[in-house]
Amino acid sequence: MPNSNKTYISELKNNVGGEVTLSGWLYQARSSGKIQFLIVRDGTGLCQCVVEKGKIANELFEQLKHLGQESSLTITGTVRAEERSVGGYELAVTGAEIISPAVDYPITPKSHGIDFLLKNRHLHLRSQRQWCIGKIRHTVIDAIRRFFNDNGFTLIDTPIFTAAAGEEEQTLFEADYFGTPMYLTQTGQLHLEAAAMSFGKVYCFGPTFRAEKSKTRRHLTEFWMVEPEVAFIDLAGLLELAENFVSFIVTHVLQNNKGELETLGADIDTLEKTKPPFYRLTYTEAVDILTGRKTQDFLAEQLKELQSQKQQTESKIAELEKQQAGQLKQWQRDKIAAELIELRADLAETNTKIENNPKHAKLAAEFQWGKDLGGSDETIISQMHDKPVFVTHYPKKAKAFYMKTDRDNDKVVLNFDLLAPAGFGEIIGGSAREDDYDLLVKRIAEYGLDVENYLWYLDLRKYGSVPHGGFGLGVERTIAWLTGEKHIRQCIAFPRMMDKVYI
Repeated sequence: MPNSNKTYISELKNNVGGEVTLSGWLYQARSSGKIQFLIVRDGTGLCQCVVEKGKIANELFEQLKHLGQESSLTITGTVRAEERSVGGYELAVTGAEIISPAVDYPITPKSHGIDFLLKNRHLHLRSQRQWCIGKIRHTVIDAIRRFFNDNGFTLIDTPIFTAAAGEEEQTLFEADYFGTPMYLTQTGQLHLEAAAMSFGKVYCFGPTFRAEKSKTRRHLTEFWMVEPEVAFIDLAGLLELAENFVSFIVTHVLQNNKGELETLGADIDTLEKTKPPFYRLTYTEAVDILTGRKTQDFLAEQLKELQSQKQQTESKIAELEKQQAGQLKQWQRDKIAAELIELRADLAETNTKIENNPKHAKLAAEFQWGKDLGGSDETIISQMHDKPVFVTHYPKKAKAFYMKTDRDNDKVVLNFDLLAPAGFGEIIGGSAREDDYDLLVKRIAEYGLDVENYLWYLDLRKYGSVPHGGFGLGVERTIAWLTGEKHIRQCIAFPRMMDKVYI
């Protein structure tokens, strides 16, 4: 092999006209007589490598021609700009070395069910879609840390094992802690409140656990959450902090991952609208919207659009199936098979939405003030807005014990949920915290909690209590919204769900 400079695909733009060596894996390949087109990936991107017979040894040409998907290799050639190629650059190959050939790689361009892909998650992570989501997740996490670190917050590492519930007791995961019952944390909030009384502005960032028996696309049993907590802040200040925070994340992703967003088919135009101020509704206003004529008309129009989408998708599927029956080269068959996978998944999603539409309309029309907003309610509200919307002042009985009662209306608390647009629903939940000792003791009793587990928490109200509050942002839900991904299980490398843990 000729001597050359080792480089990464992401650096090809700096090496046009030069000879480089890439190290990676064979992602796709097709042959056209005396020319082979090898798509190689190296973790930083994809590159089309053009192999011409006569430009390399005949034996190597034949070896590359029969090389299996995901075989590892190094490949040397001259970089040239080519806007038609993936990434905008390609390699005119002058040499290659096969490191480890792969045979019968199980994930092919043909149709695979979700169970198969989850069982092979260790390999599925190599797919272009999962790679794009992973790169965006990296940017989101980087933006989270940058925002808080650059705005005077101190990182506090809160415990994973806790003795008390921060949310509903029925969603606790119990663990045997040397013979004593303990629980996997639902939130770092209670401990953060203690830290906020020392540092003023704090945040924690890590995995949280909910034993909620739900199989919806919005639920995982293990997920990542970032939680800021601030001393001397009110509800208005929390809303301002939250919208600046979310806007910062979106801007960071748009600046660093536009190519990945485009590959995923994300709604970039809508993301670009994510700038303060966000929409603001009280819970009562949200209920009026749900039970009003406007929502029924909105859902009726939506049903017509869904039925039209179904017809269009069915027509596309029929057309591709007709093409599939003809005389085609293997790469053309693979391309059609991949398109059919996407279209059939879209059709299944559309059919589900058509089936759910009248159910959601009925639930909305019959919604009673006092209930917490459900997933379908959040979906409707968020679909009716083109950027995130705050819903504030929920009924006290529907929310957690630590939320501060509105002193002007003791039926509601000073809390908020932030709903992402386009039906993605809640990505943030937060509140002002009850800072009155006697009222907090009363709330703990009303929830049937053991006050002995919260004596340290009550101390925070005895020794220099101040108005304070915070919120939690779910990383996977946020990534699902940014990428347009239908299920948050795709937004973490190794998902943990109620009924599925594969590796």
